[in-house]
Amino acid sequence: MIVLKTKSELALMRIAGRISAQALKMAGQMVRPGVSTAQIDREINKFIISQGATPSFLGYGGFPASACISLNDTVIHGIPGGRLICEGDIVSIDVGAYYKGYHGDNAATFPAGNISSAAQALMDATVQSPYKGIAQARVGNRVGDISSAVQQYVEGFGYSVVRKYVGHGVGKDMHESPEVPNFGKKGSGPRLVAGMTLAIEPMINQGGHEVKVLSDGWTVLTADGQLSAHFEQTVLITEGGPIILTEP
Repeated sequence: MIVLKTKSELALMRIAGRISAQALKMAGQMVRPGVSTAQIDREINKFIISQGATPSFLGYGGFPASACISLNDTVIHGIPGGRLICEGDIVSIDVGAYYKGYHGDNAATFPAGNISSAAQALMDATVQSPYKGIAQARVGNRVGDISSAVQQYVEGFGYSVVRKYVGHGVGKDMHESPEVPNFGKKGSGPRLVAGMTLAIEPMINQGGHEVKVLSDGWTVLTADGQLSAHFEQTVLITEGGPIILTEP
């Protein structure tokens, strides 16, 4: 069931989204060679708590950290730890904040020092891809219009869209209906109506779309070992057009 949000619920989601966005921005500023992923995770945790919220991801399904931090060929769900970020890495950080019963959810990929031109090109394409979908997130359109716009854009650069994991509704639960794939047919799927809140999150691979999950049950890698990038925004559907709730 797709849950439409009331004005009072949206007020709380705006705060949750703002906290999530500020945490992500702070985390991105920490990305540099020599910093551990655990250090970034600790700062995210401290910041979210300081804002009167709690990290959405901590304990979710047993996840052991406050953020997902994924390097290079790790697509999503990387578990922070002692690994040090190295020069040339690309670092995807996914952050959520839970505020008074509602979640915000966003992600971005950041460069560590000087990165390769191929990595930069992948990031440049991926950072624009959610906005291609968001442009289609309008009353009367369908979820497939978002999906198709993302897919057509990134495949135009020769990249592939991860298919095993998709975007989703967000609100009282971090993952709500409907699913929002980053691939699909225009005009398909549920119709978009005012009050829907969606996490639009393309996960884009430099090579093939296939992925594999490590034995920890969380860490998702590209099957071919090539790079992956991830960008996400929480978006509200309104009669006047889409509004991004995850802005600092």
